[in-house]
Amino acid sequence: MKNYVRAFPHNVIVRYVMGAPQKTFKYKYVLVSKTGVQLRSNALEAARQVAVKHLETTTGKVGFMLHLHKFPHHILRENPLASGAGADRLSTGMAAAFGKPIGIAAQTKPGDIVFEVHSDNEEACKRALQLVKSKLPNSWLIQPKA
Repeated sequence: MKNYVRAFPHNVIVRYVMGAPQKTFKYKYVLVSKTGVQLRSNALEAARQVAVKHLETTTGKVGFMLHLHKFPHHILRENPLASGAGADRLSTGMAAAFGKPIGIAAQTKPGDIVFEVHSDNEEACKRALQLVKSKLPNSWLIQPKA
């Protein structure tokens, strides 16, 4: 299969661990997937940005630790089909339908941890994960980390 995929699309996720990872915090919460789903890298980056913005404004630059656990490895492909006049001469239809890479996604299974937040402010942890939930498809659970 590698000989068909000519290029690996770039990853839009900038950082996976933010805040102060070396510090220990009182509260630890995780975002757990209820079902299996593919999460596109741009959706994960949008969720990360909204969580970091909320945590930085409520707890300061070093008052939290946010960890994104999933890395997008799965290449998403698209077989563009032409439509309109003369499309029958341009398109191969489903004959050679492998497709061109359009993006990457992380695959999750039920029970997988996607985001983890540590802070001394419990409400900031919960609110950050609520904001993350609004940016991602699927249904999610916010649980304290054991």
